[in-house]
Amino acid sequence: MRGRRGQRAATGTGAGAGPGVGTGSSGRRAARPRRGAAGTTGALGTLGTRLARLRPAYPRPGRTGARRWIPSWRQTLGLFGCLFGTLAAAVAVLYATTDIPTDLNAFATQQDNVYYWADGSEMARTGPVNRQDAALDKVPEKVRWAALAAENETFYTDSGVSVSGMTRAVTRMIGGGDTQGGSTITQQYVKNAYLNQRQTFTRKLTEMFIAVKLDNKMSKSDILQGYLNTSWYGRGSYGIQRAAHAYYGKDVSELTPSEGAFLAALLKGAGLYDPSLGPKNHERAVERWKWILDRMVVIGKLSPQERATYTTFPEPKAPPKPAGLTGQTGYLVDTAHAYAIAHTDVSDKDFDLGGYQIHTTFEKPKADGLAKAVADATRGLDPDKREADRDVRIGAASVMADGRIVALYGGPDYLKQGFNDANSTVVPAGTAFSPFVYASALTNGIQRERGGPRIPVTPATVYDGDDKIAIRTPEGPYWDRSGKIVKGRNEGDKSWGKIPLREAVAQSVNSSIMQLGMDVGLDKVSRTAVQCGILEDSLGPQVPAFSLGTTRPSAIRMAAAYATFAAKGMNAEPYSVTEVSRNGDPVSVEKSVAVRALFASVAGAVDDALRQGVQNGHGAAAKAAGAGTAATAGTGPDNKSAWFAGYRGTVSTAVSLSRIDPKTQELLPLDGLGGTAKTVQGSTYPGDIWTRYMAKR
Repeated sequence: MRGRRGQRAATGTGAGAGPGVGTGSSGRRAARPRRGAAGTTGALGTLGTRLARLRPAYPRPGRTGARRWIPSWRQTLGLFGCLFGTLAAAVAVLYATTDIPTDLNAFATQQDNVYYWADGSEMARTGPVNRQDAALDKVPEKVRWAALAAENETFYTDSGVSVSGMTRAVTRMIGGGDTQGGSTITQQYVKNAYLNQRQTFTRKLTEMFIAVKLDNKMSKSDILQGYLNTSWYGRGSYGIQRAAHAYYGKDVSELTPSEGAFLAALLKGAGLYDPSLGPKNHERAVERWKWILDRMVVIGKLSPQERATYTTFPEPKAPPKPAGLTGQTGYLVDTAHAYAIAHTDVSDKDFDLGGYQIHTTFEKPKADGLAKAVADATRGLDPDKREADRDVRIGAASVMADGRIVALYGGPDYLKQGFNDANSTVVPAGTAFSPFVYASALTNGIQRERGGPRIPVTPATVYDGDDKIAIRTPEGPYWDRSGKIVKGRNEGDKSWGKIPLREAVAQSVNSSIMQLGMDVGLDKVSRTAVQCGILEDSLGPQVPAFSLGTTRPSAIRMAAAYATFAAKGMNAEPYSVTEVSRNGDPVSVEKSVAVRALFASVAGAVDDALRQGVQNGHGAAAKAAGAGTAATAGTGPDNKSAWFAGYRGTVSTAVSLSRIDPKTQELLPLDGLGGTAKTVQGSTYPGDIWTRYMAKR
């Protein structure tokens, strides 16, 4: 005890310590100051002393090293207590100050979406949204349970929020992801009816508090009814009643459990599960349909015996085409809509609510001119009399050097053929792909010895242009899987002898182009094509024929890629939307920015070869388009496609032609198309369309 008192006294004395501070010379404590007229100072001092005693001693006295910084269990418990108390107080305040909105989202004031031409004039309107409330007792019980099994099987027993789901949402937010997922049906109803679709933490928190209050105020049946009537099912349909009509052409009361399970699958995202949107969607829809029916069995809402009767997927009917989108307009609207969805924060759900103004890059005179060029050029086709003229598909697109899509031709009529041939990736580019092989050679040089140096290539570099020459690798001739040496075959079996690369490209000499691709390296050719704007997933297999155009670009992508040559090596992603707004408020749209894809000298050399091809080579059909035209024709493998691509000034246009079996969707040969001899390769129709259109630009 004495030792401790001695230590305490020692810390209270020392140099500078005087009477009334610490202890006096006799060792007794100094007298406390009395309160008086100026006793406030003493009171404050006492309060300060008491508060100081409450402050935890940290770093901890009497400890050394790292132990000084390790809190005691009392300090740790106190910290958690303070944090919990603060959090509880914050939750209480937020709960008390969050009110259930008095107005539902304005489904009753839904509007059309308006699309505009590049000059600002109105092009088309889409909408309005289909929505019609249905009383819950009109929805078959098993159809209701299909939605519950898919989204929230504990709906009738939970409190309106999912703690585990909210935890996952917060975790995703902290980890840099979004906050989607983890919502109960009550929360989803709150989002649909009162809030917005933005996946933010603030919206999620508000949703949670409103959901708790709503669960205490409304019956579960009313909440479920509201949810089913405000959910988005795709095809412009809000609510299960309109969804029943949109997908099955029947009233909601007539839905079977199997159909109900499919509609429940759409609640996870109609853009992913509507089978009409593509094979992948169909595959996902069938898988989730099966899962929902199985879940209904697990939770006791569907007997195993009845489940066993649902073995065939209930295929929905095809979606109707809007009446106002006749001719080419529907293709233009679809293209702009897809671009807006991909390059803004606006979702398909948002678009279906309407009120958007979409300003496009499409120029009406050019769009009309392209459609007229197709109609005029193909008058000679007679599908009624010639089988070779049946099932012809034409796609065309016109893209400016800065990426603006100013015109496209997607098919004969959007209401007759909904598939957009201008955006199709099933037609091989054929020899129209050769400029990319040439550009890659000029950029990367060639390598004829494995591990040897790369040799620079110029337009004057000479290649063998003879017919049926063996295609070689550094190790020798290239053998295909059937055990045969691959040979380059020229159009018309013509042998050109030794020919400069510039001339080989202008004349589209297959044997030279094939060997050039092998010498450059098909991986490098692929990289060059992608840099110019060809999508990587449309590239063909890496075999010698790759250089002759087994790649299947869309007409839009081909036109944009050729625009790279016109723009002296600068490539801009093709785009169709310049501005989006909703009721006058602007919506942010990602902008296309041009980047350098080729050296200017390389682009200039390709341009020179294409211009020569127009003067006396493979692009001669474009000569009538006027001075400064650079273009070439393309014939696909096995004569199953024909192309014409090129540019004049800053306008680049590509036209594709093919025949596709409507039952198998397989490409058919063009032999005898338009009454020509069956030995004729390719087709003159794409070149005729291209020239008719470009001559007026």
